[in-house]
Amino acid sequence: MNLTYDYTMFKETFESEFTWLNGFMRNVNRFGERDALYDPAGNRKWTYDKLNKDSNKLANKMKKDGVAKNDVLFMQLFNCPEFLFGYIGAQKIGAICNPANFNLSPGETAEIISHNKPKVYMYDSEIVNTAVEAISISEHKPEVIVAVNASGKDFKLPEGHILYDDYVKDSSRENPPIDFAPHIYDEVVRLQTSGTTGTPKGVPLNNINEVLSAHDVIMHFPLNPKDITMNMTPWFHRGGLHSGGPTPTLYVGAAMVVLRAFNPKTVFEYVEKIGITFLTGVPSVLTLLANRQEKHPSDISTLKGIVTMGSPLEKEACIRFQKVLTPNIFNGYGTTESFWNTFLRPFDLPEMSGTAGRSCTDDEVRIVKVYDDKKAEPDDIVAKNNAEEGEVIIKCPAKSTYCYINNEQATKEKFYKGWMYTGDIGTWDDKQFITIAGRKDDMIISKGENIYPARIEEVLNCHPKVRECIVTGVPDSTRGESVAAYVIKEDESLTVAELMDYCAKSPNLSKYQAPRYYRFVTELPQTATGKKQHFIIKEQAKKDLENGLLLKK
Repeated sequence: MNLTYDYTMFKETFESEFTWLNGFMRNVNRFGERDALYDPAGNRKWTYDKLNKDSNKLANKMKKDGVAKNDVLFMQLFNCPEFLFGYIGAQKIGAICNPANFNLSPGETAEIISHNKPKVYMYDSEIVNTAVEAISISEHKPEVIVAVNASGKDFKLPEGHILYDDYVKDSSRENPPIDFAPHIYDEVVRLQTSGTTGTPKGVPLNNINEVLSAHDVIMHFPLNPKDITMNMTPWFHRGGLHSGGPTPTLYVGAAMVVLRAFNPKTVFEYVEKIGITFLTGVPSVLTLLANRQEKHPSDISTLKGIVTMGSPLEKEACIRFQKVLTPNIFNGYGTTESFWNTFLRPFDLPEMSGTAGRSCTDDEVRIVKVYDDKKAEPDDIVAKNNAEEGEVIIKCPAKSTYCYINNEQATKEKFYKGWMYTGDIGTWDDKQFITIAGRKDDMIISKGENIYPARIEEVLNCHPKVRECIVTGVPDSTRGESVAAYVIKEDESLTVAELMDYCAKSPNLSKYQAPRYYRFVTELPQTATGKKQHFIIKEQAKKDLENGLLLKK
């Protein structure tokens, strides 16, 4: 490296100190008595100083239990203060915070535990049965298992588990000593995304990713220390954690509100009581908010904006939201691996609603051609005519590590020459506005949850009366999409009620993954080599839903 200056001190300082935790600690020092967290359901709040000290209690206890740099804290928690203690506390001792979906089945949870090998497992008491079964079938056994009773409901604590309050009650509130060497490339957060085969993929995020994801939100909202945010989606999602969630809010010195479970009435009560300035949620949630506001108007004048992501924002819905909720609607498109990468601001709407927007400030998004036997090169783009379809690819070095944990094959398939190949199919115009047309991998998105047909098909095919099946998504005005299953019977006595009961009891299927619709058929569309043609059944399912041919019971 031939530079014109001595970069030694810059390199040493930048690489060791440009971390999310240092940003948070700056706010503890300068805004110590300012409110950082509101928990209206529990009638509690935390200043920055108190939030830091309560996070220290968990950090010091884990450290005493031998948790060190690069060890994993696995969390299945609803949005709650303890989630933040884990997120912050893990970074205090160099550990990795690994939040995951609390709706996962025991089998899915066990897969993640076996794959990531956490030393500590924190779960919400409402999913105690899932936790117990997952641990019993997991190859790896966490050394410490902590139950968080955030709801305050009675439950029976399993043997060998400890309540969170008991776990940290005698722990120090002082900042733990930094006896490891922090680095900007250290993994600090690990999110989970499922592949089409159901194998869990760990998405590592380093200090740079966390800091620059925070910066991205701060400049796109924009966000400042006087704001109060509430993300209406679970924080274990990339969008939940980063879009007005803990990462940017606590980095900029603003305050945030805990919402354990979405309810329109509750949301508006919190907006009025606390003066929330930014809300984040998927379009289907905004529809429910608009319904509530039209029938029972609340004072939401403090709102500076509502950010939506997870699915396209249609024009009629956008106009309604701007009229009923706030004129400042934002819409982001992205992935777990890369956060959001295209963005629609209020001045783009409603004209460009229905599109995914243009690339974010620090990102580049392209539409490239699709080939059966190879990846398109990053410069092999389709025409910018909003007609020729191709695959959406993303370059976002600020917000992605371009890899999965211990999954070389998936990494190779997804990332290429500094780009992420999303598997989404779309078009673009001469101003580079992206419109999403569908998904190569047949993923279903229901209420913001990513659902993959292969896992559900595997479960259904294990039923002794099922010969074969294909699972797809159908339009749903509330959920975005619902799951539908097309089944060939092995035994003619098979009923929809049997299949619904079977899925409800399956340890390998979450509630939101269970099909809501069924149709019995005699054949399924396949290629000459026997591969299922999901795109054909998806088109058929839309028509069958309209014609009343899909059965619920």
